[in-house]
Amino acid sequence: MTIDNIRMSQQAKDQLVKLKRITGIPHWNELCRWGFCVSLAEPGTPPEINVPSDSNVEMTWRVFGGRHADIYMALLKMRMFRDGLPLDEETCRQQFRLHLHRGISYLAANKSLRSLNDFVSLAVETD
Repeated sequence: MTIDNIRMSQQAKDQLVKLKRITGIPHWNELCRWGFCVSLAEPGTPPEINVPSDSNVEMTWRVFGGRHADIYMALLKMRMFRDGLPLDEETCRQQFRLHLHRGISYLAANKSLRSLNDFVSLAVETD
């Protein structure tokens, strides 16, 4: 199962620009990884919406995942299985896109994120 290229929506690009400014994280792919994981941590499934590919931000799956690309794919498949979704390639691409955009949206809307330290604190929060 493969996801070849990832093209972001213009809205997600604008949100990534904001997150780059707030955190100082210079690379889109690193911010996208954070967003993806934030969405996977949410209990509900992302709404099935049509996410346009209308920006100039594009990356390959290997750029998105880096040396941990296989782990990100396994996390996606585990989530799809848990949500009772088929594990075919089209559903995989769709769910990745929905999780990615939802997560970026959540990060950009989080008013408590004002610095890199605030951003990192998301990873160590406990309920």
